[in-house]
Amino acid sequence: MRLILRSMGLVMAWASMALAQAAGGACNPVSSDEALKAEDVRYAAQMNNDFAAMEKLFSSDLVYIHSSSVLDDKASFIESMRSGSVKYKVMRRSDVTVRTYGCVAIINGIGNYDVRVKENDMNVVLRFTSIWQKKDNALEFISWQSTRIP
Repeated sequence: MRLILRSMGLVMAWASMALAQAAGGACNPVSSDEALKAEDVRYAAQMNNDFAAMEKLFSSDLVYIHSSSVLDDKASFIESMRSGSVKYKVMRRSDVTVRTYGCVAIINGIGNYDVRVKENDMNVVLRFTSIWQKKDNALEFISWQSTRIP
């Protein structure tokens, strides 16, 4: 299973790099520190309902797969928070690794999130993959996938 997950990550990274090169050529490589700082900024924006920051950080073609298997794009993910249907109260992560492939950073770890979903408070613990791409010298959040830890 680990081999399959690693292979999927490498394929996603290769595809992201190929798309980045096709869209505009080379970029300045992203560092692990840059990726983690961008993830911190995203967490803060989500906890504070900073929709302007989210609009700026999230790629127009964001793919966000929740641990429940619900699929969101940029517009639907932001709208879920704007409408009050989802409120991220506390977002923590641990056991984090960052791999960089030129313009792309892949972050894997364990997330522990206190979230309100449709008036229900929940604590969600999950494994996640977060993918960032450097474009025009700025990082953009391009993909998220998570699986609940029983």
